[in-house]
Amino acid sequence: MKPYNNIAELIELLEAQKDEISGEIATLQKEPENFHEQIILKYIDTGSTGKTKDYFRSLDIKSERGTYFSSGDVSRLLKDGPDDISPALLAIARKISVMKKKAR
Repeated sequence: MKPYNNIAELIELLEAQKDEISGEIATLQKEPENFHEQIILKYIDTGSTGKTKDYFRSLDIKSERGTYFSSGDVSRLLKDGPDDISPALLAIARKISVMKKKAR
């Protein structure tokens, strides 16, 4: 939580957090618009590039290179953020990625 000087500022900060969280919930409730968004949503669901890779391999879905998915493919999507992925969805996935790195 950010520092605040009085209750009014605290309320303002909490309202901003509430709005941000409501926006994230709305983003997560939307259906994916393309395959890249499906991958990012699965990453958000599992919180793991390895589990995401395993999920798509189990469906016998291959990467754009024509090979089975690797954790690196998922990581590249998170890092590069192709234009067909919603910026809001990508921001959530990146936030999760940072949280996972801090937990190590």
